[in-house]
Amino acid sequence: MTKERLIKKYANRRLYDASQSRHVTLDDIREFIIQGEKITVVEDKTGEDITRLILLQVIAEQEQFGKPILSTPLLESIIRFYGNGMQEFMSRYLEKSVETFSRQQETLQAQISKLMSNAPLATMGELAKQNLDYWTRMQESVAAAFLPKTRAEAPAAEPKPDDAAPGGKQGTGG
Repeated sequence: MTKERLIKKYANRRLYDASQSRHVTLDDIREFIIQGEKITVVEDKTGEDITRLILLQVIAEQEQFGKPILSTPLLESIIRFYGNGMQEFMSRYLEKSVETFSRQQETLQAQISKLMSNAPLATMGELAKQNLDYWTRMQESVAAAFLPKTRAEAPAAEPKPDDAAPGGKQGTGG
């Protein structure tokens, strides 16, 4: 288990990593989190825990400059839950949803790694075969939609009026 990293925030708004004896940025904090480290951020003078505030700043920075995860309608919905009787339920629901999503991602990655480590060439060959079969079926369905039907598939042609009488002429009384 990794030790919790202590970050101090000074009055000049700079963040200081006590374990590395250096100033850090919000991007550094983001990297610590990505690497699975636990952090605690405290106000230097008061000792107040401001970890949530700093993590929200990291998220806000990512949402502003990266590809956002949180859409405007989602953010509006979350805001509506503040002060609502369902606020605590919503908080637990979001937390459990993200935990479940993370576990599913880890499981999927483990399964893919296991497949690739057991027989990577066989796995790749099987995937290529499945993709080829899929593309073949797709091409056949596209071709069937756009190419004219063969004579065997075409409906039987109705007889032309000229074909009704012997000699190719309809009876004209003569």
